[in-house]
Amino acid sequence: MRILVYGAGAIGGFLGARLTHAGEDVTLVARGAQYEALANRGVILEGPRSGLPDPVKVRVCKPGEEKGPYDVVFVTLKSQQIAAAAQHLRGLVAKDGVFVFPQNGIPWWYFQGVDSKFKGAQIKAVDPDGTLTRTFPQQMIIGGTSIKPADLVEPGRIRLSDAETDALVIGEIDNRVTPRVRAIADMATRAGWTGRVSDDVRKVKWNKLLSNAVWNPLSAITQSTAREAAEFSGTRPLAVALIREVIAVAAAVGTTLDADAEALVDGAAKRVSLPTSTLQDVRAGRPLEMDAIVNAVLELGQMTGVATPSLGVVAACVNLLNQRISGDRVAVRPVKLQ
Repeated sequence: MRILVYGAGAIGGFLGARLTHAGEDVTLVARGAQYEALANRGVILEGPRSGLPDPVKVRVCKPGEEKGPYDVVFVTLKSQQIAAAAQHLRGLVAKDGVFVFPQNGIPWWYFQGVDSKFKGAQIKAVDPDGTLTRTFPQQMIIGGTSIKPADLVEPGRIRLSDAETDALVIGEIDNRVTPRVRAIADMATRAGWTGRVSDDVRKVKWNKLLSNAVWNPLSAITQSTAREAAEFSGTRPLAVALIREVIAVAAAVGTTLDADAEALVDGAAKRVSLPTSTLQDVRAGRPLEMDAIVNAVLELGQMTGVATPSLGVVAACVNLLNQRISGDRVAVRPVKLQ
């Protein structure tokens, strides 16, 4: 298979490097300092188990320099970046090829492919003008989620945290288990990142949202890791409330989550955690991925009549922070005082 990894940040860089190291025919797409680092030195993976001793020399190009068509296009952009690249991406895939979308949060295709009383509903938070729905045919979409803490410490250098739960979990949006999803999952496993196939990819995404919708915004506001927020007596009950609201919204759109909010917070307090992707973006001055992981959940709550008061307050704070970062072009970083 010819593979393209479009968006070689922390997760895309990790995936592309591992696939390259495993001998797959893969090209990474990057820009700016990340492109220069990958082109000149390769990808450095630092991690107890998933790291590699030497930089991985990868095939990398800038957007617009791809040599398509590709059989599999991993779109590893943040969710809010996909629409701007949609038309370009559509031209890169082979006739029988697929796009794999492992973004965090609620996807635009959530109400496509399965029967539901909300079938065909548009989620404005993630696809306000319908660009994504129009551009990507349902039969070319593979949904999923990436379970792999990764931090882009500097261009080309990715710090990784390893856990037994690490996986690339993918599934057809109509919940069938097909040969193509099995093949892609097997390829990820051979590359050193466990690939799993789900027959309910929406539930997979909700389970990760129990983390993303809680720790990502809290970390952005408090400049803390998930572990620090879980341990602190003032934010612990807020985290529990947020998880319970996410569980309630998921149930209202047809997904029952077997999760205990208190236990999940206890677990976060015991783990060694890297900065969340949202905290990394705050410190780098990048737009925050709030629409998919928070604002879409609020929209689904409004659609179904589920109250989300705690999530609404947290979202208001983070959306204002996002406005400051994007509008004023600022980064928010801790400065150690003397």
